[in-house]
Amino acid sequence: MAATIRDVARLAGVSPSTVSRALSLPGMVNAATRARVAAAVEQLGYEPNRAARGLITGRTGTIGLVVPDLANPFFASLTKGVQARARRHDVAVFVADTDEDPTAEAGLVRALSKQVDGVVLCSPRASDEELAAIAQDTTVVLVNRAAAGMPGVTYDNEDGMRQAVAHLVALGHRRIAWVGGPATSWSTQHRGLGLRNAVEELRAELAPVGNFAPTYEGGMAAADQVVATGATAVVSYNDLVAIGLLARLHGRGISVPGDLSVVGVDDIAMSRMARPALTTVRLPKQEAGRIAVELLLTMLDEPDTAVGAQGKLHGELIVRESTGPAPHN
Repeated sequence: MAATIRDVARLAGVSPSTVSRALSLPGMVNAATRARVAAAVEQLGYEPNRAARGLITGRTGTIGLVVPDLANPFFASLTKGVQARARRHDVAVFVADTDEDPTAEAGLVRALSKQVDGVVLCSPRASDEELAAIAQDTTVVLVNRAAAGMPGVTYDNEDGMRQAVAHLVALGHRRIAWVGGPATSWSTQHRGLGLRNAVEELRAELAPVGNFAPTYEGGMAAADQVVATGATAVVSYNDLVAIGLLARLHGRGISVPGDLSVVGVDDIAMSRMARPALTTVRLPKQEAGRIAVELLLTMLDEPDTAVGAQGKLHGELIVRESTGPAPHN
């Protein structure tokens, strides 16, 4: 049977309440007593009950994670990073999926706030004002989104897009199409800005196609419009969109990269399995999850220190078979 707090107290020669203080408020227990309790805990393999510990610390020992779409491998990888780092801190994670419904974000965070110590909110579509209101209910850390006064982890989208454009221009492409994601997506806005700046700097031309669902089906829907632009290359919002593009282009008999080069963003596992294998901007997904958990736990322990703290991660262009020299070049 699992050891109890009374077993630890008996072995250490102290009361159960002293064991509780030694584990949760060690500063209130003298060093010799702490050492005896620690030795008893190790010998018995005792694991404190999370609920009981919460009565002492005022914490639940859990955090929430809200993502737009768990079916998207980008968010699945990020979730693994969150869970791995939370586990190291003996913190459990409740995961909620908005199913790409921006109106569900606030409700989910408010529902979770009654059960958790804080929430990691990934790629939210809400406005800065709405996010500020959400943060009144619980401690919130953002991922893949920046908002004034809120801690978060973002990607350097501008640099990632510049890498993609520089690669395409070096291959002779001068007209580059852009398939954006959801119009309210912070990533769509900043990737679009990065593309516009890069094509201007590198003397190319950008052909925006519009905003599409960040899914395989979204890429299928965008493909014909991409072809109609006359571009010789296309950068898509993410890898799922790019893989949808590849499928529709193949169906039309359009050669990739012979007729049209395709670039994605994220480097999900499927990008390596696509045919042709997808050139993409790799984003450190699990690292973002790990940093978000550290920021959230710091906010809970030292709120004044972490307010507005930001981590920025850089992407890396991974060149595969879906990009090649521009036609007739």
